[in-house]
Amino acid sequence: MFKAEPRELLAMLRQLEQASREHGRWHDALVRTLVCRLAPEPTDLAPDGHGRCRFGHWLEERAPAALREQIAYPTIEREHVRLHQVAMRLLQLCAGGAAISTRDYDELAASGHRLRAALDALRHEIQGALRSTDALTGAYGRVEMLPELQEWCELARRGLQHCCLAFMDVDRFKAINDTHGHAIGDEVLSAAVRYLVEHLRPYDKVFRYGGDEFLVSLPGVDLAAGERVLDRIRRGLEGLPLATAADGSPVQATVSFGLAMLDPDAGVAESIDRADKALLVAKAAGRNRIVCWDPAVTTATLPGRAPTGAGRT
Repeated sequence: MFKAEPRELLAMLRQLEQASREHGRWHDALVRTLVCRLAPEPTDLAPDGHGRCRFGHWLEERAPAALREQIAYPTIEREHVRLHQVAMRLLQLCAGGAAISTRDYDELAASGHRLRAALDALRHEIQGALRSTDALTGAYGRVEMLPELQEWCELARRGLQHCCLAFMDVDRFKAINDTHGHAIGDEVLSAAVRYLVEHLRPYDKVFRYGGDEFLVSLPGVDLAAGERVLDRIRRGLEGLPLATAADGSPVQATVSFGLAMLDPDAGVAESIDRADKALLVAKAAGRNRIVCWDPAVTTATLPGRAPTGAGRT
């Protein structure tokens, strides 16, 4: 997930598109040189040529940190180096009067295709973040949530990667609104989600499910690891000033989490419902805690608790 404001995302998108155009011009010139057997650029024959072209210079030195954190970025770096290595070898063959084999050409084409695909994936990620983020908190919306989770569910079904889901809810949020007003409540919500995003991995995602409830996807994480990660976040938020009241005093809040695995046998909707039920148990058990879904544990089974006592406040 991008840790950036919309204006920063737009600036990153423009940089990426400009850098991609620079790469396209380099690639066109390379093909022209190979086909027409022209004299190659000296930098294209250098072992470090990948860092001396305009795209490589941007990639290694000028690209924003938020882009470097994305999961597609290492692929872009790797394929860019590989493309220059193949190009150098083909240029050397041409310079020596040798013919380029179909295998060599196919390797060049495949490397270029992989690089363009990774660039497209990164661009689409930025565009998606611009279209879909909640204006108040910066979280993704529910429209983007289901397609994303369906993709992870399919990966889990194929045994490629599992995914942990977590519901987060700000404890006693209604009381914060009633005491301090909705403007302060909005600040608390925004600050809590910002802290959450800042302490997750770039490819974890936070979706605003509704009101003060947020769904978190943690790809490649099991319940035990998810609980450890989110408990650090829960403890970090505890006691942190999230807003300032009208009298100048800090406004603090705690959060509760309900965790469940994205189960390909149960499906996305049922997996979400399990995380939601775990959150209800966390709230009923006293709030400011994490509960992993267990079919044997419900709000009704908690000591001294009735099902009607499992509110979301």
